[in-house]
Amino acid sequence: MNLKMPDLKQALEAAGFSDVKTLLSSGNVVFTTRRATESAIERRVEAAIEAKVGKAFGAIVRSIDHLRDLLESDPYRPFRLPSAAKRVVTLLRVVPEPAPTLPIERDGARLLALRDRELISAYERSEKGPVFMMLIQKTFGKDVTTRTWDTLQKVVRAGAL
Repeated sequence: MNLKMPDLKQALEAAGFSDVKTLLSSGNVVFTTRRATESAIERRVEAAIEAKVGKAFGAIVRSIDHLRDLLESDPYRPFRLPSAAKRVVTLLRVVPEPAPTLPIERDGARLLALRDRELISAYERSEKGPVFMMLIQKTFGKDVTTRTWDTLQKVVRAGAL
């Protein structure tokens, strides 16, 4: 929140990341860097942002190849979803131990399955408000980031350019 995409791009470029592209306005960024663990890259990104804007922001990193594999696997195939359901993927920094038993459904929110450190889920708007995000946070904590299926497709396309 409150991180401007030009600042994000500049922070990562100043930290030595290359081919930096921001997408949309929600902190999505594609970049190239030398091979390292995701946690090491997350720490570099977080440090770069804090150095640029003076405020800490969490970062969750996945490779383009990993996201492409997720998209191509069509993890929604086993589930019958209403046509109005919004498909979303929550990227987890870590899977809680023990992993929760899924699926979990409540008021139009459906936490369907874990694939690696990605929660596959869907929701329909509810009169009860933001049930979906509350259910994710209650089950997996707040150290997560959620993106729509469409956004992940845009990220993968941007990484292929």
